[in-house]
Amino acid sequence: MRYRLYMLLSIAVITPWGFASKFYRGPAAFWANNSLGGVLYEIFWCCAVSLILPRARPAAVTASVFAVTAVLEILQLWHPPVLETIRGTFLGATLIGTTFVPADFVYYIMGCVIGGAWLTWVRKRSAGRRACLSASLH
Repeated sequence: MRYRLYMLLSIAVITPWGFASKFYRGPAAFWANNSLGGVLYEIFWCCAVSLILPRARPAAVTASVFAVTAVLEILQLWHPPVLETIRGTFLGATLIGTTFVPADFVYYIMGCVIGGAWLTWVRKRSAGRRACLSASLH
């Protein structure tokens, strides 16, 4: 239960950061709007998948998130009407992207590494609290 609470809090923090990266207009705005957004996108999905599947190993979560987002990146080379309609909305463009950029894979990997480290840390922290509570009850 505590793990899921940490994941909800993580999502509550990372989501506004992700959207803010899309609207940032200061120094390095192009990088923040595009590349940093990719890192935050991966971390968000690592937390979201882990919220839904709290027993999944962080490595499995991050590998799955990377695989799905890599497929979505490649799908940006394809422009059927249904995908173009989805991409025509802010949320659709944010979720599935609009333009294939091979360099995005670097940021996806960075996001998955950070996301995996976060999931591992949270898992250890929430397990440690459980062990402390269990020990104090005996």
